[in-house]
Amino acid sequence: MTQKPLPTGAGVLATTQPLPDYGKAPELSREERLHWYRLMFLTRKFEERSYQSYQTGLIGGFCHLYNGQEAVAAGTFAAINEADPVITAYRDHAHGLMRGIRPGPAFAELYGRATGIVKGKGGSMHYFNVEKQMWGGHGIVGGQTALGLGLAFATKYLGEHKVCVCYMGDGAVNQGAFHESLNLAQLMKIPVIYVIENNMYSMGTAVERHSAPVELYKRALGYDMLGVRAEAMDFDQVRQVSWTLAERARRENLPAILELMTYRYRGHSMSDPQYYRSKDEVEEYRKHDPVEILRGRILSEGVVSEKDLDALEDAVRKEVLDAHEWALASPYPAQSEIYTDIYA
Repeated sequence: MTQKPLPTGAGVLATTQPLPDYGKAPELSREERLHWYRLMFLTRKFEERSYQSYQTGLIGGFCHLYNGQEAVAAGTFAAINEADPVITAYRDHAHGLMRGIRPGPAFAELYGRATGIVKGKGGSMHYFNVEKQMWGGHGIVGGQTALGLGLAFATKYLGEHKVCVCYMGDGAVNQGAFHESLNLAQLMKIPVIYVIENNMYSMGTAVERHSAPVELYKRALGYDMLGVRAEAMDFDQVRQVSWTLAERARRENLPAILELMTYRYRGHSMSDPQYYRSKDEVEEYRKHDPVEILRGRILSEGVVSEKDLDALEDAVRKEVLDAHEWALASPYPAQSEIYTDIYA
């Protein structure tokens, strides 16, 4: 098995076309940096509690955790506006939390409760927050790529100067819907960025065993599109490259593929025995923890004292525990609700 190279600090690793030079992304204030660190730490603690809840039978069905990939969602979200639509696949807890879903309704959805973000009917794979332009959470592999194209087309049609960010896993790059979407995106000049969260394994199959070529950003070559490969364990690096592509999409209505090289510390889902990789490999990648990288940088910059950062983390831990208990105390949907919101 070929191991993916560990992060080097290079940021952008390769492109199919020259990147436009719009300069540096706008500086984040102290409060903004702490906001994104808090959301990354919240996501990590939410997923750790979700892991425990699944183990004890509180969550039914599938559950896909985001541990290790937090800089992808945070860095890309920090590069765009809240009014920009986003859509993702089924590993969606982080995207939901970072787009305004509160931990209580987020847990309630996992536990099938009526107070869940979609009334307990969506579960882990179908988080939505339409008010904040978070359009799911989709369980069909690659199915969201065409929907993301539609969201981006709508913004262009309405003259809103927005960009849609559509997230997908490395296993979705071989789906026909994705390639049809790429063709239309470039042909019609639609402002969509396809973010491939390349965590090295499609379920349990290494990238080099399911994709030709293994450099997934090169899928853009067949459509005369900009493709970028970048490291994704560093929030600031992800934010910079994402901001550049978002600016390009707004100014020129041009799509792009952004392959972000990340790593998941848990299995593909909670039912994954992880026979395809060694514990030593996982531990090696844990040395490049995106949450710890941003934490260390914030402390080195003097943005906040370690005492204050510890207090912030303690508050998040309490928030997650309180949200978990609130969700457990919430009622299940009434039987009369079984057909509500379902197409006839």
